[in-house]
Amino acid sequence: EAHAHAKAETVLIASHLDTVPVDGMEIPPFDPAIENDRLFGRGSCDTKAGMAALLAALPSVLQAGRLKRNVIIVGEADEELGSIGVADVLSHLGPRKPDWVLATEPTDLRLIHAHKGVVHSRLCARGRACHSSEPELGKNAIVILARAILAIEESAKIFTQAPHPQLGAATLSIGVVQGGQAPNIVPDEARFWVDRRTLPHETVDSVRTELEAALRSAGLALEVVVESCQEEKPPLDAPATSPAIAGTTAVLRALALDAEPAEVAFGTDAGVFARAGIPGVVMGPGSIQMAHTSRESVPISQVETMVSIFEKLVTSEPEGFPVHLSGKGSSSSN
Repeated sequence: EAHAHAKAETVLIASHLDTVPVDGMEIPPFDPAIENDRLFGRGSCDTKAGMAALLAALPSVLQAGRLKRNVIIVGEADEELGSIGVADVLSHLGPRKPDWVLATEPTDLRLIHAHKGVVHSRLCARGRACHSSEPELGKNAIVILARAILAIEESAKIFTQAPHPQLGAATLSIGVVQGGQAPNIVPDEARFWVDRRTLPHETVDSVRTELEAALRSAGLALEVVVESCQEEKPPLDAPATSPAIAGTTAVLRALALDAEPAEVAFGTDAGVFARAGIPGVVMGPGSIQMAHTSRESVPISQVETMVSIFEKLVTSEPEGFPVHLSGKGSSSSN
């Protein structure tokens, strides 16, 4: 942590340190290389560049005693899956909640105030096993599963009828299918996983209800069950009055950068913090189009601009907070 003074605004800056797997990468994943204006390597874009920019910005600020905001620096784990790291951070902070959060993600330095959430569901089709030479004696769970997949996919067409004004329509994708033991056995079980991108008004319960309704409509409610339905990332929808938006837009305008809040489809830990009552925004160097790719990279020029953004952010006196008269910021580590 870096501490300005007791009455200063406190911002938590979070960059997840976990990455997606390196399978299929065309470059050495953890041996960074620079080519022209780009730094290559797994995690360079998603999302270690944001943390690197913050750590580059802070030392000179602290040395000069120019810190005007308290800063909590978080490098959390498990963002790519269930955000266990954020749960640990919230537990560690206890009642010491920051005023707002900035989650660094590859947004091409755009200020993101809203994004969709992520709910993952697992559905199981149950049949009856038998020898494949007499399939009529069994009940093929994979065939049942195929019907369920088509029914769930068809049910998603209704999403276009009620889009969010900024985020657009909710989406649904079938990402994993599993079933069968051997070609000569009619399978008695098969499963598939649904990735559902949710809008701010939707909940885990509403997603489960929606899936079960689609199965009932297809006549499959007795053969296919929703085994699990879990929210991986809540949606983010920061209001215009949020201190996160006010603080970040002021900095971007002062640097003559684009300060217009925008939206993205992917989920982030900012949504998890917001669900815990801490408003937040998302911003960072790099493009989401480069994240998770075989040649992941980040523009060095954007990282350098992010350093300037952080320098301005932590040395700016936010409106509505009292001016600290002693003049010296100090740092402390926890």
